[in-house]
Amino acid sequence: MNLILYLLSLVTHRVLNVPQLLGTMLLGRTHPDGSLSRSFSTKLFGNVAHFLVGILYIIGYLALWESGVGTVTASWSLLIGFDNGILAMIIWYFFFMIHPKPPIIQLEKYLITLVFSHIFFGFAATYVYYRLNQPEHSFWQ
Repeated sequence: MNLILYLLSLVTHRVLNVPQLLGTMLLGRTHPDGSLSRSFSTKLFGNVAHFLVGILYIIGYLALWESGVGTVTASWSLLIGFDNGILAMIIWYFFFMIHPKPPIIQLEKYLITLVFSHIFFGFAATYVYYRLNQPEHSFWQ
Protein backbone atom coordinates (compact mmCIF):
# COMPACT_ATOMS: atom_id res chain seq x y z
CA MET A 1 0.00 0.00 0.00
CA ASN A 2 2.85 2.37 0.80
CA LEU A 3 4.31 1.77 -2.64
CA ILE A 4 0.99 2.59 -4.33
CA LEU A 5 0.66 5.84 -2.36
CA TYR A 6 4.29 6.76 -2.97
CA LEU A 7 3.86 6.29 -6.73
CA LEU A 8 0.63 8.31 -6.66
CA SER A 9 2.51 11.07 -4.82
CA LEU A 10 5.12 11.18 -7.56
CA VAL A 11 2.55 11.24 -10.36
CA THR A 12 0.09 13.72 -8.82
CA HIS A 13 2.61 15.88 -6.92
CA ARG A 14 0.35 15.69 -3.85
CA VAL A 15 1.18 14.65 -0.33
CA LEU A 16 0.07 11.02 -0.19
CA ASN A 17 3.06 9.62 1.69
CA VAL A 18 1.27 8.15 4.70
CA PRO A 19 4.38 7.11 6.71
CA GLN A 20 5.99 10.54 6.38
CA LEU A 21 2.73 12.30 7.22
CA LEU A 22 2.05 9.94 10.13
CA GLY A 23 5.57 10.31 11.51
CA THR A 24 5.43 14.10 11.21
CA MET A 25 2.12 14.29 13.06
CA LEU A 26 2.84 11.70 15.75
CA LEU A 27 6.21 13.24 16.56
CA GLY A 28 4.93 16.83 16.29
CA ARG A 29 7.49 17.78 13.66
CA THR A 30 5.40 19.89 11.30
CA HIS A 31 7.63 22.66 9.93
CA PRO A 32 6.63 26.31 10.53
CA ASP A 33 5.54 26.61 6.89
CA GLY A 34 3.21 23.58 7.33
CA SER A 35 5.39 21.14 5.41
CA LEU A 36 6.32 17.61 6.46
CA SER A 37 9.48 16.63 8.25
CA ARG A 38 11.91 14.90 5.93
CA SER A 39 14.19 13.50 8.63
CA PHE A 40 15.09 9.83 8.57
CA SER A 41 13.79 9.28 12.10
CA THR A 42 10.39 10.76 11.19
CA LYS A 43 10.09 8.52 8.14
CA LEU A 44 11.24 5.47 10.11
CA PHE A 45 8.80 6.15 12.94
CA GLY A 46 5.97 6.71 10.48
CA ASN A 47 6.75 3.51 8.59
CA VAL A 48 6.86 1.43 11.77
CA ALA A 49 3.60 2.97 13.02
CA HIS A 50 1.90 2.42 9.65
CA PHE A 51 3.15 -1.16 9.48
CA LEU A 52 1.78 -1.86 12.98
CA VAL A 53 -1.61 -0.45 12.01
CA GLY A 54 -1.56 -2.72 8.95
CA ILE A 55 -0.95 -5.70 11.23
CA LEU A 56 -3.95 -4.66 13.32
CA TYR A 57 -6.08 -4.58 10.17
CA ILE A 58 -4.87 -8.09 9.26
CA ILE A 59 -5.67 -9.35 12.77
CA GLY A 60 -9.15 -7.88 12.33
CA TYR A 61 -9.56 -9.68 9.00
CA LEU A 62 -8.45 -12.97 10.56
CA ALA A 63 -10.82 -12.50 13.49
CA LEU A 64 -13.72 -11.97 11.08
CA TRP A 65 -12.89 -14.98 8.95
CA GLU A 66 -12.26 -17.27 11.92
CA SER A 67 -15.59 -16.26 13.48
CA GLY A 68 -17.42 -17.09 10.25
CA VAL A 69 -18.03 -13.51 9.12
CA GLY A 70 -17.34 -13.14 5.43
CA THR A 71 -15.36 -15.34 3.09
CA VAL A 72 -11.89 -15.22 1.61
CA THR A 73 -12.98 -14.04 -1.84
CA ALA A 74 -12.32 -11.11 -4.15
CA SER A 75 -15.73 -9.57 -3.52
CA TRP A 76 -15.33 -9.80 0.25
CA SER A 77 -11.81 -8.33 0.00
CA LEU A 78 -13.15 -5.27 -1.81
CA LEU A 79 -15.87 -4.83 0.78
CA ILE A 80 -13.57 -5.02 3.81
CA GLY A 81 -11.01 -2.82 2.04
CA PHE A 82 -13.70 -0.22 1.39
CA ASP A 83 -14.94 -0.42 4.99
CA ASN A 84 -11.41 -0.04 6.32
CA GLY A 85 -10.83 2.87 3.98
CA ILE A 86 -13.88 4.65 5.37
CA LEU A 87 -12.67 3.93 8.91
CA ALA A 88 -9.19 5.25 8.07
CA MET A 89 -10.72 8.34 6.48
CA ILE A 90 -12.71 9.09 9.65
CA ILE A 91 -9.70 8.51 11.92
CA TRP A 92 -7.42 10.70 9.81
CA TYR A 93 -10.03 13.46 9.62
CA PHE A 94 -10.34 13.62 13.40
CA PHE A 95 -6.56 13.33 13.80
CA PHE A 96 -6.18 16.45 11.66
CA MET A 97 -8.94 18.23 13.60
CA ILE A 98 -7.43 17.59 17.06
CA HIS A 99 -3.74 17.92 16.14
CA PRO A 100 -2.24 21.18 17.46
CA LYS A 101 -0.31 21.87 14.23
CA PRO A 102 -1.26 19.57 11.37
CA PRO A 103 0.69 19.79 8.11
CA ILE A 104 -0.87 21.77 5.29
CA ILE A 105 -2.10 19.29 2.70
CA GLN A 106 -5.13 18.88 0.44
CA LEU A 107 -7.01 16.91 3.09
CA GLU A 108 -10.11 16.07 1.04
CA LYS A 109 -8.09 14.52 -1.78
CA TYR A 110 -5.87 12.73 0.72
CA LEU A 111 -8.87 11.20 2.51
CA ILE A 112 -10.46 10.01 -0.73
CA THR A 113 -7.17 8.45 -1.80
CA LEU A 114 -7.05 6.57 1.52
CA VAL A 115 -10.27 4.75 0.65
CA PHE A 116 -8.88 3.50 -2.67
CA SER A 117 -5.56 2.47 -1.17
CA HIS A 118 -7.34 0.49 1.56
CA ILE A 119 -9.42 -1.29 -1.09
CA PHE A 120 -6.13 -2.33 -2.70
CA PHE A 121 -4.76 -3.36 0.73
CA GLY A 122 -7.86 -5.43 1.51
CA PHE A 123 -7.65 -7.16 -1.85
CA ALA A 124 -3.92 -7.90 -1.56
CA ALA A 125 -4.15 -9.12 2.04
CA THR A 126 -7.11 -11.37 1.27
CA TYR A 127 -5.43 -12.79 -1.81
CA VAL A 128 -2.24 -13.59 0.11
CA TYR A 129 -4.27 -15.28 2.83
CA TYR A 130 -6.17 -17.24 0.18
CA ARG A 131 -2.95 -18.40 -1.50
CA LEU A 132 -1.37 -19.44 1.81
CA ASN A 133 -4.40 -21.49 2.88
CA GLN A 134 -5.47 -22.93 -0.49
CA PRO A 135 -9.18 -23.26 0.38
CA GLU A 136 -11.42 -25.34 -1.85
CA HIS A 137 -13.49 -22.41 -3.12
CA SER A 138 -12.46 -20.00 -5.86
CA PHE A 139 -11.06 -16.61 -4.88
CA TRP A 140 -12.82 -14.88 -7.80
CA GLN A 141 -16.31 -14.86 -6.32
